[in-house]
Amino acid sequence: MTKCWFVYVVRCKDDSLYTGITTDIERRMDEHNGGGPKSAKYTRNRLPVVLTYSESCDSRSMASKRECEIKKLTRKQKLALIKSTATK
Repeated sequence: MTKCWFVYVVRCKDDSLYTGITTDIERRMDEHNGGGPKSAKYTRNRLPVVLTYSESCDSRSMASKRECEIKKLTRKQKLALIKSTATK
């Protein structure tokens, strides 16, 4: 059985966007918002974070590649990506 991986984007309290990967989005959001050692260093001082986008990938490799692609997008492009899935 292979794990399903997810790429996600969260909006931080300061309105910045953070992109990451995980196998469990709900757990990861709890970790981010908990501000503990398992939260991302970037988000710890920007709490709370809100999930704004996610997509599933078949493998960690695919999720990492997609994460890299999303991180290279401009803020405007990321917001368009988020908006495109909000209306579906």
